[in-house]
Amino acid sequence: MSRQIAILIGAALLLAAPGADAQRANDPAACEWCRSDPALLEAAGLVSHGPFPFGNEDSTRVDALLAVNDVRWIESRHFRIGFALGPHKVKPEEKNKIRAELTKLAAVLPAVSPKEKILDPWLRAHLYAQRCEEIWTRFLERMQVKEEDFPATPQPWNRQGKYMGEGPYLGEREKFELLILPSEAGHVTFLKHHFGLLIKQTQRWNILSRDCLIAVMHIEDGGLREDRALHGHVAFNLTINLLDGYKHYSYETPIWIREGLAHHMEREISPLYNSFDSSEGAVAAMTSKSKWEPEVKKLVLAGQAPRMAELVALKGYAELELPHHFTTWGVVDYLLRTNPAGFACLNDRLHGHVDDQGIPDGSNLLDLHREAFKECLGMSYSEFDSAFAAWVLANYGSD
Repeated sequence: MSRQIAILIGAALLLAAPGADAQRANDPAACEWCRSDPALLEAAGLVSHGPFPFGNEDSTRVDALLAVNDVRWIESRHFRIGFALGPHKVKPEEKNKIRAELTKLAAVLPAVSPKEKILDPWLRAHLYAQRCEEIWTRFLERMQVKEEDFPATPQPWNRQGKYMGEGPYLGEREKFELLILPSEAGHVTFLKHHFGLLIKQTQRWNILSRDCLIAVMHIEDGGLREDRALHGHVAFNLTINLLDGYKHYSYETPIWIREGLAHHMEREISPLYNSFDSSEGAVAAMTSKSKWEPEVKKLVLAGQAPRMAELVALKGYAELELPHHFTTWGVVDYLLRTNPAGFACLNDRLHGHVDDQGIPDGSNLLDLHREAFKECLGMSYSEFDSAFAAWVLANYGSD
């Protein structure tokens, strides 16, 4: 055996030696911000850096599947997150935003400096866990509910009191999940292995075996390399999953509310980047415009804003065109600014509807929506269209 071959074999044996896995960059012991210290994790509202159940398997098996990625795993009170991106250099235009977020994080993780200029992958994982929890809190505010309104433990409904789902996570049995990957290849590999999907864009999925909802995305999709864009995209997709899981994901609720609220939550983070849904095989309607108020006003002035009867009848994301996106956002904006209790009431009535046997039932959703609309907002569809148009003209500016 030549000396060169012997060296190569020796190197291979060293890489395969016991303990080599412990040197992986995503070893929880490598997180200098929390050091996987139980006291620090608890103070930060975190559970661990894994392993934990994830997708159709667990985080350890995802590591094996995505061997070329160093996934940083982090579990918070309501989310299980896999974050596989590299370090991020803070840009001048995002400095104030990130400094405010790091200041909040430093209050529970003293090793964090609000003036960090380069966020390493572990710090970014902690930052995204904090962001996800903020989205959760904002969603509860929108729905005007509290955590204690939902079952404390996973259990079937006993038909006592109001139906609020079958578990503690807005009615879902397990926590919401998020996977952020650096490449389309890893994205497709994960989706194919876990769900049999060959989809290249962001995917939301209901994991029936574990009764939880997951969002999977990668930064080669559009402009998601920008941190503000990715943050907003996470908010957009988690909002829809939270809304779907609200009082348990047993049937589909109206697309106009899901898309409109998702746009609204995303644009609260930054109006510079916007996400758009489409059905499989369809191209999402898209715009780079950051100012949507003038676009809604133009539609109203031209009599081209989709009416509520049209919005509620939308059956799939492929039907959404740009006027629908503008209008669904505008309608949610109008309701949240003029009647937030009515918006919460509408969602309360539409989610968790049960039949006479106590089984969740969305079979008569169009009639239920019309009744809930009248009950919660005090208007028929035509009256609402008129009120919305008048409000837009009085409150939205032009270009």
